[in-house]
Amino acid sequence: MTGSIQKKGKTYYAVIPINGRRKWFKGGTKKDAERVLGEKLAEVSQGNYREIPKMTFKAFAKLWLKTHAEINVKPSTLAGYEHIIERNLMPRFEHLQMSDVTTGGLQVYVADRRKAVSGKSALNEVVILKQMFKHAHKWGYTRSNPGEYLERPKVIKPEIEILEPKEVKLMLEKASELYRTAFLTAVLTGVRAGELWALQWGDLDWNGKRLFIRRSVWKGSFQTPKSQKSVRKIDLPDGLIPELRKWKLRCPLSERDLMFPSAEGSVTDHDNARNRHFDAALRRAKLRHVSFHSLRHTNASLRIRAEQNIKYISTQLGHASVKITLDTYGHLFDDQDFNRLQVGLLETTFNAPVRNPLEEQAAEAGGENNFEGAAEEISATNRPIGENAPVGTLRREDADRVFVASVRNPLEKSPQNAKKGSAALANPL
Repeated sequence: MTGSIQKKGKTYYAVIPINGRRKWFKGGTKKDAERVLGEKLAEVSQGNYREIPKMTFKAFAKLWLKTHAEINVKPSTLAGYEHIIERNLMPRFEHLQMSDVTTGGLQVYVADRRKAVSGKSALNEVVILKQMFKHAHKWGYTRSNPGEYLERPKVIKPEIEILEPKEVKLMLEKASELYRTAFLTAVLTGVRAGELWALQWGDLDWNGKRLFIRRSVWKGSFQTPKSQKSVRKIDLPDGLIPELRKWKLRCPLSERDLMFPSAEGSVTDHDNARNRHFDAALRRAKLRHVSFHSLRHTNASLRIRAEQNIKYISTQLGHASVKITLDTYGHLFDDQDFNRLQVGLLETTFNAPVRNPLEEQAAEAGGENNFEGAAEEISATNRPIGENAPVGTLRREDADRVFVASVRNPLEKSPQNAKKGSAALANPL
């Protein structure tokens, strides 16, 4: 089989007879057309040639949203996809045929967008483009996947905002009664906003002091949490339990038995709670403005100060992997005293004599008596990570108790007023 090169206007085409009909393939320059001609002749002779149906980017976007996104992503994610496609992608690509879009054309678009928006915003658009063209290729609307080699823009992560324990107490003192316990729960558990407003009283295990995260809420509708690992159980500090008991007596009634409903008993609107209650509490307390998500970051920082195990922290926060925890909060471990403590733990373990199981059990039983002093010291001084810390290893349950002590006693300056400070945050109202 042979073909030919034809010119229309200023554009050269490769023309090949297929099944009794002449097919025109756009080349551009004469050299481009010759290359296309060779490729198409090879496809036909090898039996790999297939017709590509014509479909515009606009039509395919609607098809992709309906047959893929609506089925596979949460409503909140779907809304984000629809917004980006309609507002950003359509003005640039809507009239183009899917088969005419190239990797180069996509990369130029990303470069232009990067000049106008942040790296994170541009990355969100790249993710959608890659997904769309991956499915377009699978479904036969393109001969290749132009999004496969599309380069992702670099994203500079903003510095996370953390409230110090004394700032948390000031904010709680100025918060409205309706959401004060909700804000305290957010700080002491690290739940996401959507998870917080979706909590029901049945999710709380009073005896086991655990909170089960089973759902999230977005614009008044319940949905599954962010990821599979987000469905989890969170161990509650002792000081939070009595505050929740008192709040249950005052909590507005709701059909869904919500733990933190609105004043009318409906699902709390996050934007309203943030703007009219959280931000207002910060202003009344004369604190710097931070995002509501900073309460989650604050919880993570408290856990790190208490030297909790990183795997345990990741599980409690509901991260999909420990890597996410380290990527987000790894810089909080970059403390000279903390780092020297870790070296000391290694040296202590290496030099420790080998002990039999009976000796180990006896040592653990005896070590319990020494823990209260360590917890009291941390809570009383509210010291940075590793400062004046004894070299040694705490068991996991001991480390958890240190965390409880640190968040219940954030303002103590000396051992003499440790009990007074513990009561202050355990009953911050």
